[in-house]
Amino acid sequence: MSADPKRVVVTGATAGLGFFAAERLAAQGHKVVLAARDGERASRAVDAIRDRVASADLETVELDLADLTSVRTGASAITAGGAVDVLLANAGVVGSRRRQTTANGFELQFGTNHLGHFALVSHLLPGLQAAPAGRIIHLGSISHRWVRLDLDDPMMLSSYSSYVAYARSKLAVMTFGFDLDRRLRASGSSVSSVVAHPGFSWESLSDPRPPVVEPRRPPAVLTSMMHTFSQGKEIGAEPLVHAAVAEGVDGGEYWGPAGWFQLTGEPALVRASRHAHDAAAAQRLWSESARLTSTQPTLD
Repeated sequence: MSADPKRVVVTGATAGLGFFAAERLAAQGHKVVLAARDGERASRAVDAIRDRVASADLETVELDLADLTSVRTGASAITAGGAVDVLLANAGVVGSRRRQTTANGFELQFGTNHLGHFALVSHLLPGLQAAPAGRIIHLGSISHRWVRLDLDDPMMLSSYSSYVAYARSKLAVMTFGFDLDRRLRASGSSVSSVVAHPGFSWESLSDPRPPVVEPRRPPAVLTSMMHTFSQGKEIGAEPLVHAAVAEGVDGGEYWGPAGWFQLTGEPALVRASRHAHDAAAAQRLWSESARLTSTQPTLD
């Protein structure tokens, strides 16, 4: 039981990293708000968590990050429940073979992973500021190292690559996360912004949590090989949970696995690539995100 229970909002809590993070936070005694686009899946996740944590304090809110109207109404439902101590902005789309769009016409991965969370942060910031020391956790990725932002064509209309779209969306998430903390500090806000990533986490190596997580195990030889450079999602969720509620975590930090190349291991402070801290790119990203979503975090 946590000595200082917090109200933690977790996006994408019905599967994978988000589910395991929600389970661990509930086990620590925190009140967890599962923000999910599918109410039925959210109910299954609640049942699965309570199967292991009978005392879990959980609530669900319908919120689809690929639809800005849903983001706004979901955020209103969350703030109606009181102050928000932590937002764990975990949800996201990983890969889309063909170019797809959100309800608002944005490229699916950039629109969901970055723009949806940009809007959600904007709507939830008053609730975070109402907490004693609000904290926002942005889900980064190792993939940010190999791409640069293209804000001349953020929707990838000229050419589309699933991997590049995903990696750029994650670089946008991280760039925003670091920039937001600089802006929060400058404004004197009590809210901090932190980035965390799970390393190389595979569903197939995860602990089962039927019917929410039912990993398909590869052959034993392959599983053994995979364990040398990857881990299950329940372990990948540890840096996220640490960044969300641990003491001694400061705004602007980047948390991830301590092992080789940040692929596996215990939570540790790690380094992001220099271009994730590019102030000029961050300023342009902020302006473009505000224009596209018609909202932005109010810092004064």
